[in-house]
Amino acid sequence: MPINTYRIKIRKRGQITIPQPVRKQGSIQTGDIITLVQFDDFVCLVPNEPKIPALAKQFSQIMDEEGVTMADLLQGVADERS
Repeated sequence: MPINTYRIKIRKRGQITIPQPVRKQGSIQTGDIITLVQFDDFVCLVPNEPKIPALAKQFSQIMDEEGVTMADLLQGVADERS
């Protein structure tokens, strides 16, 4: 993976503009939340993608496809514990 560098000007109140190629590649949209990670003098911006809603949807879809209910899952857990 190539390493790209971009010069970014810090504006009033610490605001920056993330370059368009970075936004496009990272699928960063207006209103998205990103995380700034700092390691000593190294700073990195990381897109935050909430994983829980997507995983819950995927899990529910698999349950529907397999015909498994929450009661079935809970019973399986109880069986495993005993």
